[in-house]
Amino acid sequence: MVASSLSVSQSYGGRFWTLRQPDEATVRALLPQLDGNDLLARLLEPRNVAPTDVETFLNPTLRALFPDPASFQDMMKAAELTLDAILDGRSVTVFADYDVDGGTSSAILARYFRAWGQEIGLYVPDRLTEGYGPSPEAFRHLKEQGADLVITVDCGAAATDALAEAVAIGLPVIVIDHHLMGAEPPECAALVNPNRADDTSGQGHLAAAGVVYVFAAALNKLARERGIAPPGGLPDILNWLDLCALGTLCDMSPLRGANRAFVTQGLKILEHGQNPGLRALADIAGIGAIESVYHATFVLGPRLNAGGRVGDPWLAAKLLATDDRAEAIALAERLHAHNDERKAVEAAILEQASVEAQKQIDADPETGILIAAGEGWHPGVIGIVAGRLKDRFHLPSIVIGWGQGLGPVAKGSARSVRGVNIGDAISAAAKEGVILSGGGHAMAGGLSLNPDQLPALKSWMQAHMSEFKEERAAAKELTIDALLAPAQVTPETFDLVQTIGPFGQGAPEPIFGLRDVEITYTRPIGENHLKLTVEDAGARVEALAWRCIGTPLGDALLQRGRVHLAGRLKDNVWNGRRTAQFEVIDAAASG
Repeated sequence: MVASSLSVSQSYGGRFWTLRQPDEATVRALLPQLDGNDLLARLLEPRNVAPTDVETFLNPTLRALFPDPASFQDMMKAAELTLDAILDGRSVTVFADYDVDGGTSSAILARYFRAWGQEIGLYVPDRLTEGYGPSPEAFRHLKEQGADLVITVDCGAAATDALAEAVAIGLPVIVIDHHLMGAEPPECAALVNPNRADDTSGQGHLAAAGVVYVFAAALNKLARERGIAPPGGLPDILNWLDLCALGTLCDMSPLRGANRAFVTQGLKILEHGQNPGLRALADIAGIGAIESVYHATFVLGPRLNAGGRVGDPWLAAKLLATDDRAEAIALAERLHAHNDERKAVEAAILEQASVEAQKQIDADPETGILIAAGEGWHPGVIGIVAGRLKDRFHLPSIVIGWGQGLGPVAKGSARSVRGVNIGDAISAAAKEGVILSGGGHAMAGGLSLNPDQLPALKSWMQAHMSEFKEERAAAKELTIDALLAPAQVTPETFDLVQTIGPFGQGAPEPIFGLRDVEITYTRPIGENHLKLTVEDAGARVEALAWRCIGTPLGDALLQRGRVHLAGRLKDNVWNGRRTAQFEVIDAAASG
C-alpha cells in the first residue's frame, strides 16, 4: 500500500476527499486473524469487525447466522395457519409487491406450496391504478374469487384500512413484511415483521425475501414436529437461497448478520443457474453465469423490476416461480423488452430533470433540495431519476410526474443524502396539508399531490431544508479507504479485496485512490462512457468511467494530463487474459 497523503478540496465531481485514518491499535489486533495482511486489516477496521468475529465475517454461514424462526413475533402462528391450509387443501393466494423483493418472496412461497403438490394463487397490484400494497377493493376481489387465505409479502404491515376490510368480509390474512409500521399492529390472522414494535428477533435489517425464507424454515420445522411431509419429503429450502439473496440485494438491505450468509451462499446457487426463470433472463441479458453481486443487482434486478415500472407487474413473480423452460424464455423476453422501454423513458426524463435541476442550482447555489416535475413523467422511473440527480448534484432530490394514463394525482419519488431524513420531511409536509400524502425513511420516500400544489411544496421544502447546511456539505465527502500505486492494480489485489465481500448496502465496496497519475489515452465507449489508460512509474492501468461524458468529470478526463483518481477495483477477462481494471468514480487535479 502506498504510504502517502492525499488532499482534495474540490474534485471534478464537486466533492472533497478524505483519506480514511483507521485506528492503528485495532489494525494491529486484526493482523493475526488475517495472516498479517495490512491492507485487509485497514479495510476491515472501519467495518467494526472485532478480531473474534473475523472468521464469521469472512466466511458467513447459515449454520452460524440463521435466525431462530420462533424469535419472530407471530412467525410460528403464521406457520401453523399456513400448514393447516396446505393440509386442508384450501385456496391460498399470495399478495406480492411489484418489485424484486416482492417477486422473490412470492416465488419462495409458490415453490414451497408446489413441493406439497399445490399451486398458490398470485396477486400483484398495478403501480398506476392501485398503488403500493393491498387495498380494500383487492381483498374484496380475492374473496369473491374464492380465496380462503391471503398471505401478503413485502407489503401489508401498514395497510390498516385494507386489513380492516378483510376482517369485515371474513378473509383471513397473514402479513409477512419488513417495512416500518405503527406502534399498534393492525388486526389480521398473523403479522410477521421484524420491524413491528413488539418483535424481539433483532432481524429488522432483513428484506422481505429474508423474512419469507425464514418462514419457509418455520414451516419445515413445524412439519417435522408434527411428523408430516409431502411424498417427496420436506422441501429443501437451500435450493431457493438464490431467490433470498436476489431479493436481499435488490432491496438494498444491509449486508450484515444473516443477510451476509444469505447473499454469500445464495450467490453460489445463482451461479449454478438452477432457477429456470433466472437462467433464461441471464441468457437473454447476455451475461452467461450469474456470478457476482453486480450481475444480481444491476443486470437481473432492473429487468425484473421493469414489469412493475412500465409493463405487467405480474411478470417477475411468474418468471421466478415457473419451472417451465419455454414459459421462462417467453417471460424473460417480455421483461427484457420492458427494460429497454424503461431505459428509454428514464433517459428522456433524466435529461429534462437534469436541465431543471441545473437551473435551480444556477438560480440559488445554496439550494437545499432539488425538485423536478413534468407532465407525462412516468411514476415507474421517477425514483431512478431522483437517485441519479442525488448522485450527480449531492443534494436531496424529488422527481414528480403526472398526466393522462398515469393515475389520478401526481406521484413523486425522493432520494436523499446522508444526514437529511427525506421521509420525515415528506411526512411533515403531508401532515401540514402541503401535499396529499407521503412518507418514507431517511434515504428515500414517496408522495402524492395535486399538480397545483407543486409551488407550495417547493417553497415548503426549501424552507425546511435550509437548516441542513452542515449535513449537505458533509454529503459531498468522498472517503478514500486506501491509496494504491498503479502497479498494485492487479488481479491478486482484486482477489484479496473480494475476501471481505460481498459488497452492498451497509457493506460498501472499498474506494481506492491513485495519486498523481497521468492519463495517456481516452476513448468514448457506448453512449456516454469513457475508457482510459493511466500510467505512473512505468506501470499502466486500464480504467473505465461510466456515464461521465457531458459532465465536468468527463470533460476533465478527456483533457488527459496528470490527475488524482478515486475508484474501485474490477475484474476483467478478455481473450483468456485476466487483468484488473480501475472503475473511476471521481477525479481531481493534481499538484
